[in-house]
Amino acid sequence: MKRFDLIDGMRGYFLVFMLINHLVFAGGLWLMEINHRQLAFVEDAQGFVFLSGLLIGMVYARKMMKYGYEQGRDLIWARALELYKYAMGLVIAVLFVRMVIPHAPYIWYNWLGMTSFDDPLRLAAIATFLFQPTFMDILPQYIVYMVFAPLLVKLCLDGKWAYVVAGSLLVWMAGQLGLQQLFTAPVNELVKGADEQGIRVSFNLFGWQLVFYSALVMGAMTAQNKIAWTKIFSPQRSWIPKAALLVCLFFVPLRIATAWNLMPEFMLGKFSTMEIRADFGPVYLINFLAVAVGLTWLLIAGPKHHNPLVQKAAAAVIWVLSLKFLQLLGRHSLQVYVWHVAIVYGIYYLDGRTAELTQVEKTIIALVGVAMLALPALWREREKWIGSGQKTAGA
Repeated sequence: MKRFDLIDGMRGYFLVFMLINHLVFAGGLWLMEINHRQLAFVEDAQGFVFLSGLLIGMVYARKMMKYGYEQGRDLIWARALELYKYAMGLVIAVLFVRMVIPHAPYIWYNWLGMTSFDDPLRLAAIATFLFQPTFMDILPQYIVYMVFAPLLVKLCLDGKWAYVVAGSLLVWMAGQLGLQQLFTAPVNELVKGADEQGIRVSFNLFGWQLVFYSALVMGAMTAQNKIAWTKIFSPQRSWIPKAALLVCLFFVPLRIATAWNLMPEFMLGKFSTMEIRADFGPVYLINFLAVAVGLTWLLIAGPKHHNPLVQKAAAAVIWVLSLKFLQLLGRHSLQVYVWHVAIVYGIYYLDGRTAELTQVEKTIIALVGVAMLALPALWREREKWIGSGQKTAGA
């Protein structure tokens, strides 16, 4: 399997579970309880952000090496502008629908507040990413990260990747200490609207940038063939997955305890300061690192390992990531992500307009939603399918 096919499969996998985790039903949805996030402080958003940074490093480092820094920079910024158009278009579309369908302002109030077209202050806050409606918050952070990406890719090409990693770690630490509040606290008062909401974001950019930029460094180094992945993650180095597994097992009971409110009160206060998802706190960082290292070893070295059980585990993961449906979603992850927000808002509206649904009905709706994720991807590849059909008819 090609490397990009595998990455596309991962992105598609994350998109599917991102949709399931974002579905909000009265009484909950049982599918959310069989998610990997119930056993680890690792979620789909982390994987999605990491893979995006990895691809930025891999793709645009090659372009810079071939065409020069200026052209590579312009291509990255053009991509950021495209993302910005999608982000703003998504907000405009949701606000328009909110105007024309009954009870939408009430049902979507927790997600949109009192946002409307006749509130220029709120619209300005949205345009500058200070106010991000619920589930529309991944694209804004991508855009901000991509503004700085050209310089960081160039530093990696110049052999200064260690400076990039060190700087990213320092910014992450600043996020853990809340230093961004020196800026956000006064700005919050400036943009506060009638609904008493000012700055509204789900991700601390100082914390989450470590996920994106660490992957960007790896991608840029891979583009230069400076990382021997098969040598690092070789079947002989079985201590790597064992160490990763130990870390993951350490966090399993802690995750279960927090997921089911079983952690004692005297522990919760201390633990909660280390486990802030919005800041990508130390608990999330360490657990994500362990899962990423273990999974990478399994994919690269697992098929060649002497243990048949390891070989079967690797084959199972590769089989999942080879599913054509997941790879289809991953090839068009930007458009599918935008479409997933529309699906989530639509299902939430449907749930708010009906009596409480049964778990069977919710499951059917969720599965239909997952199937509908493919619509923008199929549309973007329509020429491929139409062309194949025409060739078959001609033959």
